[in-house]
Amino acid sequence: MHCPCRGKLKLLLASLSFIVLLTWLYLLAGNLENGRSLLLSPCVVESTEARLLERDVLESRVREVEEENRQIRLQLSQSQGLAAQPAEGNYGNQQWVASADTGPEDVENTAEERANHSECARSPTAEKCELIHVACVCAGHNASRDVVTLVKSILFHRRNPLHFHFITDTVANQILSTLFQSWMVPSVQVSFYDADELKSEVSWIPNKHYSGIYGLMKLTLTKALPSDLSKVIVLDTDITFATDIAELWAIFKKFTEKQVIGLVENQSDWYLGNLWKNHKPWPALGRGFNTGVILLYLERLRRIGWEQMWRLTAEKELMSMLSTSLADQDIFNAFIKQNPVLVHQLPCFWNVQLSDHTRSEQCYTEVSDLKVIHWNSPKKLRVKNKHVEFFRNLYLTFLEYDGNLLRRELFGCPSQASSESTKLQNALEELDEDDQCYDFRRERIMVHRVHLYFLQYEYTSTEDDTDITLVAQLSMDRLQMLEAICKHWEGPISLALYMSDAEAQQFLRYAQASEVLKNRKNVGYHIVYKEGQFYPVNLVRNVALRNAKTPYVFLTDIDFLPMYGLYDYLRKSIVQLDMANTKKALVVPAFETLRYRLSFPKSKAELLSMLDMGTLYTFRYHVWTKGHAPTNYAKWRTATTPYKVEWEADFEPYVVVRRDCPEYDQRFVGFGWNKVSHIMELDAQEYDLIVLPNAFMIHMPHAPSFDISKFRSSPSYRYCLTTLKDEFHQDLSRKYGSAALKYLTAQRNI
Repeated sequence: MHCPCRGKLKLLLASLSFIVLLTWLYLLAGNLENGRSLLLSPCVVESTEARLLERDVLESRVREVEEENRQIRLQLSQSQGLAAQPAEGNYGNQQWVASADTGPEDVENTAEERANHSECARSPTAEKCELIHVACVCAGHNASRDVVTLVKSILFHRRNPLHFHFITDTVANQILSTLFQSWMVPSVQVSFYDADELKSEVSWIPNKHYSGIYGLMKLTLTKALPSDLSKVIVLDTDITFATDIAELWAIFKKFTEKQVIGLVENQSDWYLGNLWKNHKPWPALGRGFNTGVILLYLERLRRIGWEQMWRLTAEKELMSMLSTSLADQDIFNAFIKQNPVLVHQLPCFWNVQLSDHTRSEQCYTEVSDLKVIHWNSPKKLRVKNKHVEFFRNLYLTFLEYDGNLLRRELFGCPSQASSESTKLQNALEELDEDDQCYDFRRERIMVHRVHLYFLQYEYTSTEDDTDITLVAQLSMDRLQMLEAICKHWEGPISLALYMSDAEAQQFLRYAQASEVLKNRKNVGYHIVYKEGQFYPVNLVRNVALRNAKTPYVFLTDIDFLPMYGLYDYLRKSIVQLDMANTKKALVVPAFETLRYRLSFPKSKAELLSMLDMGTLYTFRYHVWTKGHAPTNYAKWRTATTPYKVEWEADFEPYVVVRRDCPEYDQRFVGFGWNKVSHIMELDAQEYDLIVLPNAFMIHMPHAPSFDISKFRSSPSYRYCLTTLKDEFHQDLSRKYGSAALKYLTAQRNI
């Protein structure tokens, strides 16, 4: 059919083309006369006032021409009768957002966002020292590890104070609260909110997503977070930042008065419903939005009745959908479908989604374009993407980055120090830097970062209250002992590992690859991160001791293998010796072998035979006899019942005690007196030392530690250890009175 306006359309198109051509010829000629290229970055600053003036004139002329072009396009669109909303499958087209978020005069801004390049001249910025709020839902051991990597990437780039808001279960709360308390990062606040109190808000929603009920928690943030909090950035735990989070925070300034949520378009075809036959996703606007990164204007959301609105939307859609497939993301998208004017679409480089079948590669043309990487595929680092190697390396950089380096102050932004930080600073100021033993004294008060329960931990208490946890500490060079200990001890274990961030990740890979370790859920691994020049052995031991869950603990070292069946034998001994009502320390006799391959004795009789043949020895008999001589090995050979021994100087047996026993004295670091001082305090508290007649443990050979080498080679090290011993004796006397004088006398008689 002949269209009567076709001639008019041709005229308008010709006029548009002619004006654009003249404009570019004019600008090109003007620039070439001055020897400058039109392709210079708009962010390049000219050096002279003349060039700045000339540029202003050119920009003014460009705006005039663009305004004429816009009017022609509008006429052309009206004459063709085109709809403003695009087809749902057109990735990256944002005209519908412009119609919802902006006026006609802002169409060009939308086009610029579509290109995913920010113009430095127009980008809003966060105020200097403005507090930025970040919220995250975190539940369980694995998510807690992911959060640490996310936080590292944020801290690395940030120039503003931060306040993290964590909605957590009990496990994540314990892990993250301990971590941040020991991390002590300046200008960082942390608040926790109990996820259990929010479960009733979303538990009625059937959810197929692997995140379970916690995947719906972001819907409750207007209720969960403080009522006076007006804005917050909400992040998934599998996010990595490649820029300052303040840039994202500044986008709140771009929101129109009606906009309450900022989101990036979903970069997969999920909401288009064409992934497989009969695929029926929840309703969404176009491709829908991904909720891994959200800007929430909480104040406005509360004002429009967000809680009621999302509930009504969910109830309506669940009548036909029956359950959510992508947790909160489905409900957010259904809500936005009904209320498109409320959303502000973020450029997609603020949430580059690395899932299979994603279009994330269209979000960037250069590495500098990247802002946020989202590992939203269940495959995580194994996802398919032509640049995945770069993304993986960026992620691994923060995964293994030394978190101690992020304890830096924000210059020009005064912050109120935490009570722990103030206490530490005051203690450091009291030390004399000219003291020969300054480094030893400083180590005693140093606070190390601690990540509790680095791997999944499950423990169910026994009904008879006789359960025992094996407690030990280790470093990277003793990892090979873990599998053997797990084979010898079937009960719960609490291990503190002294490692760097990079070593902790090596341990994680080792544990996940081990058939023995990954099947043991009753082993608690607690990372104490390296800092300082000494091995804080007693601090690390105390971390393992504090986090034992059982009424009794077996205090040992990682180099020892307990006899087969020791766990059950100790539980019976606890009952027989009435440890619940008496103060006893049960001594497990220690032996050693110099052979790396040992046919482990299955009974006391076998051990005595190997002892007689010279395959085994009493522990340290040829190096440090006094350490275990009071055990009275001669009596033990024929003993059939437990027997009491008296404390002697330098006695350091391995014992079973109640969990409420005194902690190790943290002034002793590295080699020397770290266990001796602990046994001395047990004796001062009037614990009876009882040797078990049918228990034993065997020390396996290993290379000498670095600390024992320092002890042997450094007179200064030995002098300071002697000084610390004397001070410990004095503290013991003040604490326990005249009864403790025997320790000082015994030491002088040596």
